[in-house]
Amino acid sequence: MLSCAACRARQHRGRLNKDAFVKTILLVLAVAGVASDAYAQDAASGEKVFAQCRACHQVGPNAKNAVGPVLNGLMGRKAGTYEGYTYSQAMKDSGITWTDDSFSTYIMNPRSKVPGTKMAFAGVKDPGKVADLLAYLKRFDANGNKVP
Repeated sequence: MLSCAACRARQHRGRLNKDAFVKTILLVLAVAGVASDAYAQDAASGEKVFAQCRACHQVGPNAKNAVGPVLNGLMGRKAGTYEGYTYSQAMKDSGITWTDDSFSTYIMNPRSKVPGTKMAFAGVKDPGKVADLLAYLKRFDANGNKVP
């Protein structure tokens, strides 16, 4: 049988564990909220970077191919396959599937990544701006709808 002191010690440890658990959950939720805010800030900055792309590309529900293809739903898509756009043979043959890494490498120096591409843009050289642009483009699904 436990003494009263032992009972109180066990109850105290139980409260400490519960308090630690609650604090951990609150910390996780706070960090998740900060990460969400950071993503939103990156996408907002990325929209400004996209202003350079807008001369040739469109995103959004009413986007149409122009000088360059529509960029809705870009991630996971095989390069050179957006319907209705006439790609260079080099882009069609590139074997690229758009991921964070392949897009980042490409957009920093398009002609180096895909020699023979029709894209005349010299590239976005700042890795931070590339990340922001990527965050912005990821906001659009294949239909051009913004995703949270």
